[in-house]
Formats: sequence, C-alpha cells, structure tokens
Amino acid sequence: MIDSILAWASEHREQAVFLVPLLAFMETCVGVGLFVPALLLVVVTSVFYANDWANLWIMAAMAMVGSSLGDHVGYYVGRAIGHRVQGWRIIQRNAKRWERTETMVRRYGVFAIFIGRFIPAIRSLVPAMMGVTEFERSRYTLFDVAACSLWALGLVAIVQGAHTLFLPS
Repeated sequence: MIDSILAWASEHREQAVFLVPLLAFMETCVGVGLFVPALLLVVVTSVFYANDWANLWIMAAMAMVGSSLGDHVGYYVGRAIGHRVQGWRIIQRNAKRWERTETMVRRYGVFAIFIGRFIPAIRSLVPAMMGVTEFERSRYTLFDVAACSLWALGLVAIVQGAHTLFLPS
C-alpha cells in the first residue's frame, strides 16, 4: 500500500502534499482511525521531506488541521449518538479499547485529550468519548487544537530525527 501511495505521489508532487492532512484526518477519525496506522503518515511525511517535495512545517500545519478535523468529526458523532455508539459493530469489536478510553476520560477529564492524542490505539476513540460524555464544545476545541499542535511538533521532531539519522549530510 505504501509503495502505491509513494509512486502516485512522485508523479503528482503538487497534489501529493494533500495526502498529509487526509492521512491525519483518516487516522484520527472515529471508526476509520482504527484501520489507518499513524506510521503511514510518518512515512509519507518523511519521504516528502527527504525528497524536498514539501516544506516540513507546512506539512506539520496541514497534519494538525487534518487531525483536528478528524477529532471533531469523532467528537460530534459521539455527541450526536451518545451511548448508542456502543452498539456499533466497530466499537463492539474494539470493546477493550473503548472501555480503556472511557476509563481514561472519566479519570483524567480534559487531560485525556492530550493523553489520547499520543496513544495511537485509542487516538480515534477519545474524541468520540469526549462527545459521548457531553464535554463542553468550546473547551474541547481549545484543548484539541492545543493537543494537535503539540502532536504536530512531535511529527516534525520524528521526521527531522529520522532524516538526520538515516540521511546524514
């Protein structure tokens, strides 16, 4: 899969940068995020940076926006559907992740947004759980944007670190 994505990207460099927010959105969106690995975004961003196809800071900003949009879809789905979301087959198949997420949200409150942002296994579930618990919208947006910004800085550090480690000047 990654080979196909990179082959397409090398032929469509100007459009390829939009894979960054798309992948960030997909890996954070409730349901979809359980099947899209975070490593895919890291690899794509690293290849784009190593080949000088896109500016790393622009990609980080795009990833931040994509991830926050994905989070907000999850939040609003959770808010609209409430506890009925537990009846979804996808949630039932990932019941342990859902239970861990619910425990974390109840235990840590707003800090669960930051914790969940950095744990790939529950990253797409935390926003939905925040919506299910009817966490205040404006506070959710504020803390989610802050968490996504911090996460985007982490993406920059990982990509630059990998670049320095594997492609030293």
